[in-house]
This record gives sequence, C-alpha cells and structure tokens, in this order.
Amino acid sequence: MDTIAVMDFGGQYSHLIGRRIRNLGVYAEVVSPRRTKDSLEKIDDLKGIVLSGGAASVYSDDSPKPDREIFDLEVPILGICYGHQLLAYMTGGDVESGDSGEYGTTLLKLSDRKTRLLRGLDEDEEVWMNHKDRVAAMPEEYLTVASTESSPIAAFVDSSRQRYGIQFHPEVTHTSKGGKVLENFVISICKASRDWNPTDLAPGLVDQARDYIGNRRAIIGLSGGVDSTTAARIVGKAIGRDLTAIYVDTGLMRQGETESIRSTFEDSALELEILDRKEEFLEKLKGVEDPEEKRKVIGNTFIDVFTEKANSIGAEVLVQGTIYSDIIESGSTTHSDTIKSHHNVGGLPEKVDLDIYEPLKDLYKDEVRRIADSLGLPGEIINRHVFPGPGLAIRIVGEVTPERVEIVRAASYIVEDELKSAELYEDVWMGFAVLLPVKSVGIQGDLRSYKYPVVLRIVESEDAMTANFARVPYEVLERMSTRITNEIDRVNRVVYDISNKPPATMEWE
Repeated sequence: MDTIAVMDFGGQYSHLIGRRIRNLGVYAEVVSPRRTKDSLEKIDDLKGIVLSGGAASVYSDDSPKPDREIFDLEVPILGICYGHQLLAYMTGGDVESGDSGEYGTTLLKLSDRKTRLLRGLDEDEEVWMNHKDRVAAMPEEYLTVASTESSPIAAFVDSSRQRYGIQFHPEVTHTSKGGKVLENFVISICKASRDWNPTDLAPGLVDQARDYIGNRRAIIGLSGGVDSTTAARIVGKAIGRDLTAIYVDTGLMRQGETESIRSTFEDSALELEILDRKEEFLEKLKGVEDPEEKRKVIGNTFIDVFTEKANSIGAEVLVQGTIYSDIIESGSTTHSDTIKSHHNVGGLPEKVDLDIYEPLKDLYKDEVRRIADSLGLPGEIINRHVFPGPGLAIRIVGEVTPERVEIVRAASYIVEDELKSAELYEDVWMGFAVLLPVKSVGIQGDLRSYKYPVVLRIVESEDAMTANFARVPYEVLERMSTRITNEIDRVNRVVYDISNKPPATMEWE
C-alpha cells in the first residue's frame, strides 16, 4: 500500500494533514521527527514525505529537526509552514523573524501557476497562515512561485529534486483550494495510488487485539458513542467473553443516556455492567473550577472505578476508544502543545495498574464511523453526536453542581431535539448547550428575573480538527431559545456561539 509519511514537528494540524491525505484515498502515517533515513526507507511503498508545521523557530538550537540524510531520499518532500522554513533552512537558505506575523486568511499571489504543486489555483488565492518567521533567502536552485504581503517567499520549488515548500496551511478548510494543493503533491507529484480504505482494516484490527491481549481478561469503558462501541465490537470479536464492558453513570451524562445504553446493549453478546457512581463523581468535583483540574479529577475517578472492577474479575487490560484527534489535542506527541486533556489520554494519572489498549488510536472519526458501519453497528450509534469523556462537567464553566448539571443537561437535550425536528441533526458535527457561571437580568411574567444565560454551540466539521459554527436557520435557533427559557426555570437568556475552530475549540473547557 502506497504511503505518505507526515513528519510531526508539533503543529496542531499535523494529524489533519494525514487526515486530508487519507481522504484522497492514500494512506498517510504520522511519524516522529526522530525517524532516520534508514527507518523511513523501511516504510512499505513510501511515496513522499510531508514536513508539518510547528511552534518552534528553525534557527533555535533546541528546535526539532530531522536527520539531514532524509533530504537524500529519492522521494518528493513537501514542507508546510514550519516545514517550509525547515526545508529552506536545512538546505542552505535563511529564515528570519518577520516584522509582523500572518495569522488567519491571507491573499496569496502566484507568480508561477504552471508548477505542478499549484496547478488549478488562480493567480490570487485565499490561504490560511499562522506564523511570524519567514524564509528570507533560498539556495540558488530553488524558485519562488508565490508570495504574500508579509512573506515574499510564500512558496518555493526545486523541481529537479522534487522539493516543495509552502508557508500556508493547505490542510485547513480556510485555505480555499488547499485540498487541490495536497492532491497535486500526493497524486501528481508522488504518484501515489488511491488504494486506502479504512473498512479494510477491521479484520486486521481484530487480529491485532487478539495478539496484544492474548489470554488475558479485559474491560472497556462504554459510553454509547461510536468510538467506544466500535472498540468494544473489535475487541469482543477478538477475545469474546473475556471482555467486560462497563458503563459508568457519573451523573454527568446526557439525558436518558443510561436507559439508552441498557436498551441498546441488553440483547447483544457483549457482557455489560452498569455502575451508578453519580454521588462519587459529583462529590469529588465540589469546589473545582479549573477545566484541566476537572478533567484530571474525572479521569482519576474513572481509573479508580475501572481498577476496582478489573481487580474483582481478574482483568489486566483496559480498552479505550481513543482516536487520533484525542491524542494530538492532549499534547501526546513530542513537540505538540496540550490544548485539553482527554480523560482517556491526558486525563489519566501517571501510574495506572492496568495495561491500556487503544485499537482506534491511529484513526479519525469518519474512519471509525466507516469501520463501525462495516461491523454492522446501528446507524443511531454511528451517526450520534460526539460526547466528551468528562461529560457535562466541561459544558459547565466553573464549578460543577447538581443544579448546574440539570440545567445544561435539559438545555442540551432541547438543542438536539430541535435539530432532529428540523432534520439538521446529521448535517452538523455536534450541538449542545454551555452554562456560564454568571447571571443576568431578565423579565418573565412581568417580573424581574435574575437567572443563568445558556450558550448554544452547534458546529460543522469533518474530523474535529477544524470546525465552523453552523449557520442554523434563525427560526430553529428561536425555537431552541423559547423552549429553553420556558422549560428551564433557572434560565432567562440564550446566546449563540459563532466561533470557529481555530481559534476556539469544540468544547468551552
């Protein structure tokens, strides 16, 4: 199978590059910048290398840099943002800090539209930038093919050795024809075959789980979402009754979640146990306001529950439905920053007595959904909106209290219910409510009220790495607002979050 290696220098979009390439039907593998030329050559059918973005400056002594010998590999190389600067710097060019940065949408002017990398683009293109450093000079054999107001060398090529650098990010949707740029590189320049199909992975994932777990017993935390359910189905096929699924009612779940889990899985072959731990989770969250601390408290409590159960049945392995986007946002790669700790990645305590197994950690959400479909999971699970591991706790800004949980649970139910009524539920990535720790003045029944405001967050996305707020019709938003203020006594105001990702994240905490 043809492969493109994406060398990860810590940019938050490194995995998004891999996702976009896989979406072209070509397998992409995100690799460490420590990989040597020899180890890269061992990748089956390596067709090209992409050098990702990153937060460092290439001229700093401690900045991540690859083995110089990788530039001797006889495969095309594309540098993006930091990778663009790195490619120029390590082959004889100069990189400097610019007078001003370029952040957000920028106008790119092409000086050579015939270069294969930029074919199909107009003379002026909107691209997305996120940098201050810039390439100031290049080796003689490099040719500048595009520029911006702040970056005279915004794209360069060395056609003879098939080296390409672009300062902008083609992987984000804000670059209007970024997909075309990646397609030009992967298909036209690298000549990679479109032979990647995630559904082909299912049998191999089952075999891997069987080999890894062996004759040990395992448990899995089941949330009812597509990730944990798919992981359970894969591992269940591998080890059968040696897998026990545990659903923990933390008191922070969606409305009707526990009943839904029970009805969905009561007739399945999966051994399921439902544990009511509401009081324990809510007690430990008392007085906790910092969002990272919330995640850590919840993660630690989950592990306590799982360890207790594992010990009682003699299980040694904890299976988790971690996917690619969980890993990158939790700062789990060498040079990446922690955006937020996921309870199944960064929210775990340092010492865990169970062996953690993550069968889906190299897959993106849409790939997991395709595998779930191939495994015969019901559509209501496959298409269900994403729900965070820490639950409603991170949809409450500030301290978590039983009262606040009930408010945000009821409001979120109304959001989803109205999206379904308007036949918009499957058109958006997720829709939910956020509760703010403030109160505002209102008027209800001719009387002054002083109650909570609720924020509606509805976004569109393909993979959770980037997202746009959904342009929900005003009449649908109005129905949500009216129901929330009518049905939830402690709310008198509803606002709509129109932030994209970036700069915001999906969740508020």
